[in-house]
Amino acid sequence: MTQETYPGRCTCGNVRYEMTAAPLFVHCCHCTWCQRETGSAFALNAIIEASEVRVLEGEPERIRTDSNSGKGQDYFRCPDCRIALWSVYCGAGEKVLFVRVGTLEDAVKPEPDIHIFTESKLPWVIIPEGQPVVERYYNRSKYWPESSLVRFERLLAPA
Repeated sequence: MTQETYPGRCTCGNVRYEMTAAPLFVHCCHCTWCQRETGSAFALNAIIEASEVRVLEGEPERIRTDSNSGKGQDYFRCPDCRIALWSVYCGAGEKVLFVRVGTLEDAVKPEPDIHIFTESKLPWVIIPEGQPVVERYYNRSKYWPESSLVRFERLLAPA
């Protein structure tokens, strides 16, 4: 059985990467911070183990920024076109990446599993019927599939 990969890249193509596993979970964040950071209505993040993201070409540049939580985050951007490929949130730690779904070659998948911080969702954004929606952040154990919870616990277990 072949494992599916998810190739991605920056706009100029100088940094290419692939996710070597399906994401743990995908959230669509409508917070005002993500709106400002992306210059768009929301950020779409595929949460995945850092060990499952492999850089194929180039070297992303790590840039430290503030975050709404006050804990900060590190963006990994192409040093040439400056596109954000993924982030590390200090609250989640170095073992977890938040890959920007729009940088995947097939940005149609993965689809969002949940819409978060919808209290600040722009009114013209229509969320598909049946998708989980929360006003702020969510409880992982309530929304993540069991297989992702197992992977996440394994990831955080002491070595």
